[in-house]
Amino acid sequence: MRSFKNRFLFVLILAAGVANTAMAKVSLPTFFTDNMVLQQKSSVPFFGTSSAATVKITTSWDKKSYSATTKNGAWQVELATPKFGGPYTITINDGDNLVLKNILIGEVWLCSGQSNMEMPLEGWGKIKNYKEEIKNANYPEIRIIQANHVDSAVPLETLSVQNGGWQVCSPATIAEFSSTAYFFARKVYKEKHIPIGLIHSSWGGTVAEAWTSAGALNTMHDFDDVLKGMATGPDKNELQKKFDAEIKVWNAELEKADKGMQGTTAVFAAANYNDSAWKTMKLPNFWEFDALVGFDGVAWFRKTITLPESFAGKDAELEFYADDDDKIWVNGTYIGATSGYTVQRHYTIPGNVLKKGENTITIRVFDGTGGGGIYGSPDDMFLKSGSQKVSLAGDWKYAVGIDRKDLRPAPYLPQGQNRPSALYNAMIHPLLKYKLAGVIWYQGESNADRAQQYQTLFPLLISDWRAKFGNKDLPFYYVQLANYMQVKDQPGTSAWAELRDAQLKTLKVPNTGMAVITDIGEARDIHPKNKQEVGERLARIALAKTYGVKIEYSGPMYVSHKQTNNIITLEFKDNTGLKTADGKALKGFEIAGDDQKFYWADVKIENGKIVVSSAKVAKPVAVRYNWADNPQGNLTNASGLPASLFRTDSWPGITDGNK
Repeated sequence: MRSFKNRFLFVLILAAGVANTAMAKVSLPTFFTDNMVLQQKSSVPFFGTSSAATVKITTSWDKKSYSATTKNGAWQVELATPKFGGPYTITINDGDNLVLKNILIGEVWLCSGQSNMEMPLEGWGKIKNYKEEIKNANYPEIRIIQANHVDSAVPLETLSVQNGGWQVCSPATIAEFSSTAYFFARKVYKEKHIPIGLIHSSWGGTVAEAWTSAGALNTMHDFDDVLKGMATGPDKNELQKKFDAEIKVWNAELEKADKGMQGTTAVFAAANYNDSAWKTMKLPNFWEFDALVGFDGVAWFRKTITLPESFAGKDAELEFYADDDDKIWVNGTYIGATSGYTVQRHYTIPGNVLKKGENTITIRVFDGTGGGGIYGSPDDMFLKSGSQKVSLAGDWKYAVGIDRKDLRPAPYLPQGQNRPSALYNAMIHPLLKYKLAGVIWYQGESNADRAQQYQTLFPLLISDWRAKFGNKDLPFYYVQLANYMQVKDQPGTSAWAELRDAQLKTLKVPNTGMAVITDIGEARDIHPKNKQEVGERLARIALAKTYGVKIEYSGPMYVSHKQTNNIITLEFKDNTGLKTADGKALKGFEIAGDDQKFYWADVKIENGKIVVSSAKVAKPVAVRYNWADNPQGNLTNASGLPASLFRTDSWPGITDGNK
């Protein structure tokens, strides 16, 4: 009897073990999926979780098996990857088999920054020739993975991704992906024919400190108060409570000061309001490029359109883009509001609001800083009912509600994605074990008003990432800000120039490279459409510095200067074939004496050097080049690539001391 019981107990234990094994389910990070790319010739951490005691991993490229013991449910092995190739499989067995298929071994690049890195081929981006580019995007050995927008006060272990993980680059997958990253990969692939994996983790409108770890930021002390608030609940809640109270008061002050409002009534939106005295502006168009140069605040727009009877009584869709926040009324009826400058507006106009004949649309736009108004292409602005579409592009009446300079400064609390370390925590930290070939970065617009601080912050970010990824030599290639905003007739100050200067200074950090694009920006669009050239210029740097390809990747770079009597002579590296890009006279150079007053300079090329002078400056001491928001300098070399801005002086800038 005892023997039977023992055998019965043994069978139960064995059955429980089998059931336990069958129930074991391996779980992998979101970036270990079919179609992924692993870094070639590396020891690659491969890890996950399981309820089983051991996990067996087999790689098809070498038919090697690895055994991992789970600890607290987690396991990890180091996979030895060969020279590039594939496709391969990885089999993970913890009682059940999980097979990852169509894996390539190649080069993995992390692509990060703000909206110009995020800008997709189609979607809100609509880059140059986007339809043709999407149609031709058949590169099965380029693989892409897209991180979701997530922020966090503490480091996360899981990366939130779109589309279930890695995808094969094709016309069906590329449209909403980073255009700069894609064109970078395409250029490298065409030159090297090595599989390329792109991890895209960026977020429009974000600041560099959000992408830097709290530990690194603590070394510069500019963000201590906010970091303290993020780290400790009571402090954070107290800061938030204080900010909420202050911004509520400020918004009330804004509404009260807005000429278009009387209490809670939008008088400028009334159906019978007389706007005959208002001026006219063509939309879509950033107001900085029309009559409201340098304006931040509230502006109201009104347009009366004539609709056919077929629109009456039917719901209609109204679409446009606005920067930053808007509210809309139709025939005096409030329709809704939207916030965010990259968000396309989609409003449904109820059928009982529209009528046959004249209808008046009123849009109130608030812009806090930078470009403002209603922007995009004429095709982006329309009213649609069924198959009928009425364009809203053209002349609109406008009036200023309130100029922000007439208000006290708004309260500020870094929130959400722009809290220091918040994006590093959620969108970089989960990736730290993923082996990379390098990083490409396009960011800076959101830090332009703190350009002097960026001289410390940006190199800190680079060293921080290198330390966290465990590679002190990790290549880090970035884009200098494009030319943007109005062209100025005379030399002057510029926060954007100071930010570009901070980016230039960062080249002192080893294993970095900078793509200069001040020749392909757009005065009226902070998101220039020619992302093909941006990506290819980054790729040129990578090909030359990472992959050893003999390719020109830099325009002239200022090295030193010498003052003799009334002239200053400038020396450059990458000075072979100094010339102008357009075959015309050199421009963009300005010169000053001890009074720090700059004048446009007379410039000539002599023996690979630039000689600068001005009849207005008897004893020059300083030269600047392309020192403007939208510089027009045309210096290049045999490569045809533009020279970076530079200055020979160290005089105080307009962003000095800004925190």
